[in-house]
Amino acid sequence: MLGFKHASCKLLHSSRSSCFSRLLSTFHMRDGIGHISLDNEKTRNSLSMEMMDSIQKNIVTNQDNLEVRCFVLSAKGRVFSAGHNLKELTADRGHGYHKQVFSKCSELIGVIQKSPVPVIAKVDGLAAAAGCQLIASCDLVICSDRSSFSTPGASFGIFCSTPGVAVVRAVPRMKASYMLFTGLPIDAREALSAGLVSKVVSWNELDGETEIICNAIKSKSRSVIALGKKFLYEQIALDVDTAYRKAEYLMAENLATPDGQEGIRSFVEKRKPLWKHN
Repeated sequence: MLGFKHASCKLLHSSRSSCFSRLLSTFHMRDGIGHISLDNEKTRNSLSMEMMDSIQKNIVTNQDNLEVRCFVLSAKGRVFSAGHNLKELTADRGHGYHKQVFSKCSELIGVIQKSPVPVIAKVDGLAAAAGCQLIASCDLVICSDRSSFSTPGASFGIFCSTPGVAVVRAVPRMKASYMLFTGLPIDAREALSAGLVSKVVSWNELDGETEIICNAIKSKSRSVIALGKKFLYEQIALDVDTAYRKAEYLMAENLATPDGQEGIRSFVEKRKPLWKHN
């Protein structure tokens, strides 16, 4: 098993910026944005047990901090993530351990989707196999035009079944089948056309475009975004009639909240809303 990577950084006393490291990913907060960076280029940012646990802990530890308005998930180097660490999937590890690896990945995906604030993947390079599953499970994905995405597991004798769960829910079945059966990568423009990513920009515009998206989210009520995100994922599994009934009730409940009322008042009074975030 890969050893933990211990990084150190100064704790900044400003309430607007703090920094610390956990295992194989780093975390720092700046202006309400929680930046999580995969930091193990040696293994192409593989999703080892330690890496997945590190990402999960960085989200869980910080998601209830009311200053955090969104997370940005990025990676060091030109490979966002090559997927699971295949050294953890050798026969000597045993079937039980292999199940733990895939269970941990599913647990991480659940944490991302249950986070009350949006998780944005910022991709500049390759996201493959479980790395593709990871980005497909985020709320938004912005990538550079030199990025690519693949699910090549069958080439190594292990079909990308768990990545396929996320991919087939993000892109049409025919595109998912192409990726899963051939293992061939799709480029950023194909990924955008298929719906796997939200936006494509040149690599030197990636940081600026991500900031624009984060600022747009930050201008909203945190509690309203949390309410909306929770229902977004709940209603996907419902039939249309049930989804509408639940959405009608939820919108009425939303309207009764302090920030729901503040939003209406600010519109009528033609001013910016003063959110309480509750």
